[in-house]
Amino acid sequence: MLRITGLKKSYNNFPVLKHLNMSIDKGDVYGLMGTNGCGKTTTMNIICNIIPKDGGDIAFEEDNVKIGYLPEMPELYGYMNGFEYLEFIGACCEYTGSIKDRTAEVLQITGMADSASRFIKGYSRGMNQRIGIAAAIYSNPDLLILDEPTSALDPQGRAEVMEIIVKLAASGSTIILCTHILPDVERVANKIGILRNGVMVIEGKLSEVLRSYGGGYAGIRVRLRYAPTPDDPLCGLDVVERSVIGYDGLILYAKPGVSELALYNNVVITLANNNILPESIEFTRMTLEQIYLGVNNDMIKPAIDISLGGEAI
Repeated sequence: MLRITGLKKSYNNFPVLKHLNMSIDKGDVYGLMGTNGCGKTTTMNIICNIIPKDGGDIAFEEDNVKIGYLPEMPELYGYMNGFEYLEFIGACCEYTGSIKDRTAEVLQITGMADSASRFIKGYSRGMNQRIGIAAAIYSNPDLLILDEPTSALDPQGRAEVMEIIVKLAASGSTIILCTHILPDVERVANKIGILRNGVMVIEGKLSEVLRSYGGGYAGIRVRLRYAPTPDDPLCGLDVVERSVIGYDGLILYAKPGVSELALYNNVVITLANNNILPESIEFTRMTLEQIYLGVNNDMIKPAIDISLGGEAI
């Protein structure tokens, strides 16, 4: 559906997007990830033609592709109620069918039918997000772009919004989901891209990325009573091929040919020799969150050299 090649964008001579390549097929739920300032929102704004690009190419497979976009902080008209706002959206997008019927339909999809007669100024943050999604899908877009749709929501609001996204994904919608909540990406996405410093450093089918960077075997998660660093004794074990430091502990992966039991024994011995009492030790498999943290902490080397402007190594 969408191919982006060599996309570039700078603000005041500061390069935000250096050489971005990205591809999305019809029916994909694409999880777009990266730290603040890496260029995610800029990329989405360029795709939507809200801001111009400085260079590169954006090619849609078909002409006249309709895009629905939910920004991170949607600005709604508080003096309207839900019905009025969505009927206004229908008029703005020149919806050709029955605006009344479509408004009722998107309210039902987003679970806002019972609250549609209330003024938007009285809505919670989660309700605002759901009305925002209703507006974004109103015209039956070919591509739906959601920028941090669950940010700042309480657990209940996040669960409700995620359920809507799950339903949209199951219906075959093509979606770009930009979020910092990586378990949400693992739940719904079939393809992911990790942006770093304006370059796409990892992109691929989620299953293939997990298999490629996860090594295909279990590692050991060690939760310590202190924040580990790359020079931690556990990271320097001869049997360890890769270590990933995350907020929930240290993940160690064995070198090829080293059994999980041998890795476990070496970890226990090293802890004992260094008088380290861990909070827990458990076998685990690489998650998307661990890959993301590993890339951004230089613990995992991606297949793209950022210094070369995004060229494959």
